[in-house]
Amino acid sequence: MARIVLGLGSSHSPMLNMQPDEWPGYEERERAGNIPLLNREGQAVAFDELVATADPRVTGYINPAERVQRHRRTEAAITRLGTVIDRAALDALIVVGDDQFELFDRSNLPAMLIYCGQTIRNAPFEDHDQRPDFLLRAYQRNCEKSGVRDYPVAETLARHLVETLIEHEFDVATANILPPGIGEGHAFGFVHKRLMLGTVVPIVPVMLNTYYPPNQPSPRRCYRLGQAFAAAARSFPGDARVGIMASGGLSHFVIDEELDQIVIAALRAKDAAALQALPRERLNAGSSEIRNWICVAGAAEHLTLDWLDYVPCYRTPAGTGTAMCFASWS
Repeated sequence: MARIVLGLGSSHSPMLNMQPDEWPGYEERERAGNIPLLNREGQAVAFDELVATADPRVTGYINPAERVQRHRRTEAAITRLGTVIDRAALDALIVVGDDQFELFDRSNLPAMLIYCGQTIRNAPFEDHDQRPDFLLRAYQRNCEKSGVRDYPVAETLARHLVETLIEHEFDVATANILPPGIGEGHAFGFVHKRLMLGTVVPIVPVMLNTYYPPNQPSPRRCYRLGQAFAAAARSFPGDARVGIMASGGLSHFVIDEELDQIVIAALRAKDAAALQALPRERLNAGSSEIRNWICVAGAAEHLTLDWLDYVPCYRTPAGTGTAMCFASWS
């Protein structure tokens, strides 16, 4: 039988594709409302209101020297994950990510989808929103500079996962081609362009609708989906070595270290109940990507969390930024 032998987690924020002196450039966009800012109750909040209530320590977190130090830690973590993937001798890597209206829109927004094509296309980034140069460069780093590149997909495993999930009453959508001119989303491009610099492992792209109500999967559903992935892998013919990765998270765009520490403690303790009970109102905006980690935790119940680095990267006096997290189970 096949088996999941490796679990991974990685943030994929555009901030990871920038220099730390570019991070404060987000403030103008946040003040203008171009980036959704939510409080712990999941309600929209103004930038200045966040500044007024921010932890006083944020001032120290955003000074240039601290930004450089945290950036170095994230670069080291990315290098480490790339090495882990390169040495794991995987036959396939299930990548659980999200789609932020890259492939989908309000006309078609599945709660969960597994891509089953033979390959998945990475294409140059097309900027439709006139992003500032520093942000545009960050998005482009997840994409081909010119032309397209087709990355391998573990097609047979992908179809087996779909068939097995359907038998276990998961109503999962499928796709086997991308729309013309569209490349894979950022959650998958980051894995290919930043983490797979050595061995390119065939992936199974899994897209969860973490961001957009009303059909976001519950934490409980995400955990059980991970368990179902592990069971499906065990029933896959042969002796394939399979990995599973969460792409995204942790809290953002307003960093919520309290929430992150609850998640991390539950991951370390293998506390399935705590992960499934996470409050849904705090899993919105960027923090919604924690759902991907919940799914991987369900799939990695039989593995040991042997490394985790948590690096909250603040960028403005409002306490905004991305709480970066990187982890491996074996």
